[in-house]
Parts: sequence; C-alpha cells; structure tokens
Amino acid sequence: MRIGFGVPVSGTWATPQIMARVATRAEELGYHEIWTFQRLLHPAGTDIGAVYRSVQDPIVSLAYVAALTSRIRLGVAVLNLPFFSPALLGKQLATLQSVSAGRLDAGLGLGWMEEEFIASKVPLERRGKRADEYLELLRRFWTDEVIEHHGEFYDVVPSRQEPKPETPPPILLGGGAPAALRRAGRLADGWISSSRMIADDLPSMIDQVKEAAAEAGREVTRFVCRGVTRPGRDASQPLSGPYEKIREDVEALEAKGVTEVFHDLNFNPAFGAPDADPAASLALAEEAMENLAPR
Repeated sequence: MRIGFGVPVSGTWATPQIMARVATRAEELGYHEIWTFQRLLHPAGTDIGAVYRSVQDPIVSLAYVAALTSRIRLGVAVLNLPFFSPALLGKQLATLQSVSAGRLDAGLGLGWMEEEFIASKVPLERRGKRADEYLELLRRFWTDEVIEHHGEFYDVVPSRQEPKPETPPPILLGGGAPAALRRAGRLADGWISSSRMIADDLPSMIDQVKEAAAEAGREVTRFVCRGVTRPGRDASQPLSGPYEKIREDVEALEAKGVTEVFHDLNFNPAFGAPDADPAASLALAEEAMENLAPR
C-alpha cells in the first residue's frame, strides 16, 4: 500500500508557505505521493460545500512544490478534461512531467458542475464520448512526431508539439458510474475514487475496472483512494478518529483492493472552511503527517 498526502489547495491554509511546508515534510516522512484537485468556480447562492469556496489551481500548485521536492510523486485528482483543449493540457502536463523529473501522475475526470461547463463554453452532454476521443489525442501529443486528427469533438491540422516528455505521465481516471469505470479499464493506467467514496462499494467498482481492462486485453493495477481524513474523537466514519484507528481503516481499504491512499485534509471542514485558522490547520496537519506516515 502506497500512502500519500493532500497538498493544501483549499481554504485559508492554502498559502505558498504552508504548501511548501506540507510538501517538504511529506517527503521527509517518506510519503510516496502528494496530491491536488481542481475546482474552477463556486457558484454564488449554492451549497456545494465549503471546501470548494477557495481553491488554488492544481497544475500551478504542483509545479510550485515540484521545485521544492526531489523524490515524492506529484498527483492531481482530478483535472476535468472538457475545460482544456487537448493541445493545451498536453503541453502543460508534458512540461510538468519534465520539470519534475518524471514524477507526475495525471488524474483526469469529466467534470459535473454545470456552471463550470457554461463558463468554459463546453456542453455538458456527451462528455463521456468526448473523453474517449480526448484521451487518444492527448497521448498522441506526447508520442507522435506529427499529430493530425479530425474527430467529432476536436480537429488538429498536421502539427508538432515539442518537447515531448521523456516518459509520458501515467493517466488515472476518476468517476464512479459504470461507464466511467469501464472507460478507466479500457483506456487508463489506474482509477481514482471520489471524495464521496463509500468503502463498501470499492471492491465492486475495482472489479468493474479490472473486467473492462481484461476485455480490452490489458491490465490495470493502480487503484487510488482519496481519503477524507478526520483525526479526532469522532470515529464514526472511515478514516476518522484516533490515528491508530485511521491506520486500521487504511489496512481495510487495502483488503478491498485499493493500492494507494492519500490523506486529504482539504475535505475536512476544519481545514477547507473559508474561516479556518491556517496556523491551527498546519499544526494539526503536521501532527497527522507524523502519525500517519508510511511505516
């Protein structure tokens, strides 16, 4: 089981100084990965959760902490494909893979918030079909000397995009619907659960990814769980309560087929709220990192 930690990207603790401290401390403690996530907008007058109120850009944040670290892998869970052109995202991720010396894990998703689609001038409908075409084209930007593509959603005249990454980053797909799970099996290097994951559902979802991969004549071996981790007295939810209980919950996830867990305090209301005390958040995060570090 590989253990990761979420970079502070949401709420008041998502400052450059605290990002730097969490990233470098995670590397010192032997964590395998650090992770970010994306949210473009927080629609006014809606209640979608305080964690989405103030969120730093995930690619820029990873580039920043890449310069401060040397070993730990850098993941994003997830970037929503429809909000980027394949050429733009291909360029950004190739550059991040290069400047991080090949440490990037590219978690990608389809998006779900209508307001973000409107702002990006992309239709919400048929985003699954769009993703199928997108993923094929994205990989071609990283591998083909000359790219030409004329599809339903994207057109590329004969073009070069250089420099190419020495090793293309692994693509991990999010999504919990049956079609999304099958897509991960057919096209991705791994699958990422959402922040709303239900632990008892994971074995079935992982099996669906594996079955789709086998039908496509391939194998998927990476199954990443975003852990909404809540240290404290309340142990009623997975990954909540005393640290030893949280460690036991991680072991239980491994028994369900999960290969990687990252503890994401951004989704803990004590951290992601817009009025949270950043100094208190950092103090608790440092305590959590020390107590939950890989053994």
